[in-house]
Amino acid sequence: MEPSKEYVFKYKGFYFGQVTTPEYVASLEDFEINDSDIFLVTYPKSGTVWTQNILSLILHEGHRDGTENKQIMERIPWLEYMSDVNYEDLPLPRVFATHLPYYLVPRDLRNRRGSIIYVTRNPKDVMVSYYHFSKFMTALEEIPDFNAFMERFLAGKVLASSWMDHVAGWYSHAKDFNILFLTYEEMKKDLRSAVLKICDFIGKKLSEEEVDSVVKQATFENMKKDPRANYENLPDDITAKDKGSFLRKGTVGDWKNMMTVAQSERFDKVLEEKMKTLPIKFIWDINEL
Repeated sequence: MEPSKEYVFKYKGFYFGQVTTPEYVASLEDFEINDSDIFLVTYPKSGTVWTQNILSLILHEGHRDGTENKQIMERIPWLEYMSDVNYEDLPLPRVFATHLPYYLVPRDLRNRRGSIIYVTRNPKDVMVSYYHFSKFMTALEEIPDFNAFMERFLAGKVLASSWMDHVAGWYSHAKDFNILFLTYEEMKKDLRSAVLKICDFIGKKLSEEEVDSVVKQATFENMKKDPRANYENLPDDITAKDKGSFLRKGTVGDWKNMMTVAQSERFDKVLEEKMKTLPIKFIWDINEL
């Protein structure tokens, strides 16, 4: 079953939401990149908002000490969605978030200009999080039956298309980019190490105290309470506030609360067929950390 056209359109094999247009996405090919630009790339529900916040805390002292009262979307705009933010006004280094596949990002990025941080999360948790998220976001098609949603997810018939294609595409074309790979699970296990890795990658020197401050504020629990960080101020017409929140649990292994053994086995079978060649080790359970 194809996704409803009311919610998505397909451009070059990839499903986009109706908050952008094919023309705008096509124009991104020529988007001018500064060498200092940083792009946070993820498949949906893989820790994007969390990493947006970590980056913001690392780069902006005003965010660390609470004096900069800016929404996360203004600080780190989405590349593929038209926004009111004037990119020329963004402080350097500019940071953008995107769910684009490797082949639709600006040409300059594919020529190793700018830096990319790519975050993956184990796909069962991604799928369960996505299922709950689709109930909350009115811009997403809600598929109330979890099993039906799982089949759509495995077939790549959802916004941002196939998780497997997205991850495989970025991993197998890594040499074309200046890229750092992180996993949601390693960030959960040792946030401080992840913060230091990001600092090192983007060339940002922080003192021990500043690193401590970033780590403390970037815990999922603290972020969930911060309206500047948690997308709480999204307009009512695009969210169903009674059906959840943008940030839900932020855990590892929540899929076990949702998936039956049969569903899990079916998922494993599809994953195994598609992901044989990838050098990714998945953490399926919090106890494995």
